[in-house]
Amino acid sequence: MAETRSFLFEIGCEEMPAAPLMNAVRQLPGLLTRGLDAAGLAYSDVRAVSSPRRLALLAQVATETEAVHEVKRGPAAQIAFDAEGAPTKAAEGFARKCGVAAFDLVRREDTDGREYVFAEKDIPAAPALPILSELCYSIIVNLEWPNYRSQRWGSTHETFVRPIRWICALLGDEVIPVTYADVTSGNTTRGHRVLGPGEHVVARPEVYEQVLEEAGVLSEERRRAVIAEGIERIEAERPGSRVDTPKKVLDEVVNLCEWPTVLVGAFDEEFLKVPNEIICDSMLSNQRYFPIYDAAGDLTREFVVVSNGRSECAERIIDGNERVVRARLYDAKFFYDEDLKVPLEEFRARLAEVAFQEKLGSVLEKSDRIEDLSLAIAHAARVGAHAASDAQRAAHFAKADLVSSAVIEFTSQQGVMGGYYAKAAGESDEVAAAIRDHYRPRFAGDDLPEGIAGCIVAVADKLDTIAGMFAIGEPPTGSKDPFALRRSAIGVLNILRTRLKCGYEELVPPALEAYAEQGIDFDADEVASAVCAFIKGRMEQMARDEGLAPDTVAAVSAGDVSAPVDYFALAHALEDARRDDAETFENLATAYARASHLADASLGTDVDEALMGEAERSLLLATDAARDTVEQALAEKDFAAVIASLAALREPIDHFFDDVMVMDEDMALRENRLRLLNRFEAVFAGVANIGELARKK
Repeated sequence: MAETRSFLFEIGCEEMPAAPLMNAVRQLPGLLTRGLDAAGLAYSDVRAVSSPRRLALLAQVATETEAVHEVKRGPAAQIAFDAEGAPTKAAEGFARKCGVAAFDLVRREDTDGREYVFAEKDIPAAPALPILSELCYSIIVNLEWPNYRSQRWGSTHETFVRPIRWICALLGDEVIPVTYADVTSGNTTRGHRVLGPGEHVVARPEVYEQVLEEAGVLSEERRRAVIAEGIERIEAERPGSRVDTPKKVLDEVVNLCEWPTVLVGAFDEEFLKVPNEIICDSMLSNQRYFPIYDAAGDLTREFVVVSNGRSECAERIIDGNERVVRARLYDAKFFYDEDLKVPLEEFRARLAEVAFQEKLGSVLEKSDRIEDLSLAIAHAARVGAHAASDAQRAAHFAKADLVSSAVIEFTSQQGVMGGYYAKAAGESDEVAAAIRDHYRPRFAGDDLPEGIAGCIVAVADKLDTIAGMFAIGEPPTGSKDPFALRRSAIGVLNILRTRLKCGYEELVPPALEAYAEQGIDFDADEVASAVCAFIKGRMEQMARDEGLAPDTVAAVSAGDVSAPVDYFALAHALEDARRDDAETFENLATAYARASHLADASLGTDVDEALMGEAERSLLLATDAARDTVEQALAEKDFAAVIASLAALREPIDHFFDDVMVMDEDMALRENRLRLLNRFEAVFAGVANIGELARKK
């Protein structure tokens, strides 16, 4: 086995943004290992090291490939050579493919007793250095930069996300020759621009990270740990406090510095009069500062800054950052104060100038539609007059803040600012909260609106968008969903299931009626069916995501239970019953599928008991008893009882098929038995197609 040596490949460049840096780090190990595998070089301990100015790979790599004696079997000998022993075209083609001469092919018997020709070739060991040289160049070329335009520098045509300034490539203490654009590899790296400027020699890969640290550069893991320790210290110094560190922002901060120092700044007390959401949005999104909350959960005037340097200059760094945040918060306070001077009705009127969608009109028209739809939803959910009134009022002003200065500046705060403006205008807490929450849930795992009024407006807003896009013939297709209709449908289902407890099918017609009244031409029945099918499809996917078996989902989806809360309860009840008594449901599913296949709906369900034998009467009695029990259990939403009643039909239907010839030659008997099967099948109708459980997995 070949000797292994430490390997280092570092690409040094101008500062990269955090997003492409993190994306490149995910690609690097795979690019290296795939290249080494293809070349036949053994390796181990591959890992990436990164900072805003560098992408590096460390590994243990063999100094040469293993020598290989390669043997490939070709065609049968009688096909490869003619009667005179001359190679045929088959032999010449095989030899050419293997890189040997046709007369060098070896004839011998294989394990099956037949004689074949074999191509044997000794591939000597190859030194690693030339292989690694090509591989390093290939890694630079094959790094992908989605959503970022690569740059050129100097007089060459090669590109990279930022201009490359140095390359450090080593196998042990030997430099791997790599040239990209106008940069040639060496054994030097560069440190922190201020703390360790200039070039620093890397004698061998093992000391690479030590050299970096001495030059003011920490690895990503060390930077993250330093920041975490600094935040823990700050929280310990302020008992009960909490530093808000959203993962996305924290990841970015970790990858914006090379030597992090955690500091605390503060802004003026007067800015706490501004809504906390604006303050935090400004600090997190614009400056990447982390807000500090006190033990009571209230925002404080302090914030955490992560600087890219040592703490000797902390006072000056803090002062500079405080100046920046003061200017940003002054703007936020100015926008907020100015917005408070504008009546909500005036904001709402301005929505007439804001387009919702080219074919669907303005945001003001959408506001009118969701106001009307909110009343329909409140009626369907039976929430009472007070909640219905709050929902209608909230829907009236839900979109008003879209034209406010604060939301134009801080777009992520739409709805939130509307809630503040509504409260300042004298609206009730319920109305203000509903305006604030009506965009929820905004993403998977997001909270639902807190109040019932907020839930109603949220459903109205999302359902209006879904209905409108289907009405103009622009539903989601494949991966294209510009209006996030799938996410909206899931939000609607979660709210209906968890909070409003009503169905979606009765809400789709009033949503479409509003568009028809607006003058949009479409086939109401066809579009309503398409919208319901789309929402049902999302509900089925949610059920599968919860772990329900696909055939369970298919069985319940074939029934009439569509209200999300009932649909999921029925599906889980069926899944639980199947798990507890699999044999019963397998046999019942088989029998149901057989009955469904034989049943003839045109004959009806009225039977003549005088024509029945014992097995038929038993099935009739069991069917009628199950029908009554199922009806009562459905009315009480006792879905476990529904499934238990259906399961009780297993024995009588099995007994029926064992003892009775359904397709008797006597037409009277045959039709009576078919009516009985119709009667049996009708018990399941509207609940589930149990036959789905009998289909092959």
